[in-house]
Amino acid sequence: MRASINPLGERARHTRWGRTATWYIAGSTVGGLVIGAGAGALGAGLHRLAPSPKLLAILAVGVCVLGLGFDLGVLGARLPTVHRQVNENWLARYRGWVYGGGFGFQLGLGVVTVVTTSTVYIALTLAVLAGSLGAGLLVGGVFGLVRALPVLAMSRADNPRRLRDALGRVHDWSGAATIAAIACLILVAATSAALIA
Repeated sequence: MRASINPLGERARHTRWGRTATWYIAGSTVGGLVIGAGAGALGAGLHRLAPSPKLLAILAVGVCVLGLGFDLGVLGARLPTVHRQVNENWLARYRGWVYGGGFGFQLGLGVVTVVTTSTVYIALTLAVLAGSLGAGLLVGGVFGLVRALPVLAMSRADNPRRLRDALGRVHDWSGAATIAAIACLILVAATSAALIA
């Protein structure tokens, strides 16, 4: 979907890429804030049951290990997910700011479209385990913002050759992004394990 928001496509739809991309990033950040607030509020309620910090750290380690298992396909494990994408008909039907913000919001929520990495679920779980609305907002907002930033890779795709090159670069980065996500999971698990010790 991010490939649909590029300068060449926006020019063909008589919209400006910069405006659409800005709305996309803002929408994704707001979507992340919304789901992060919900997770944080849920966590605040659960924290009233007074779970120990050690139990919370054990849960964080467990979720990260489970997520790694899914991401690495251990024993053929596949992530549970909905089978829904954003509606690409919006590209021809609405103005750039509408589909930019709408697509971004849905992707910022994380779980209303196809989930391809466990980090989506783990971010939400960590927002719950953090146990406060503020922490949930922080986790969700960062998640939504970071999830939207790859659209900036399309910034120079103003002709067919540059679009092909940009799509090729994004494809080439996918392996590095997977390694970075796995490294983050290992870091969170290791930090949580250190808290247990």
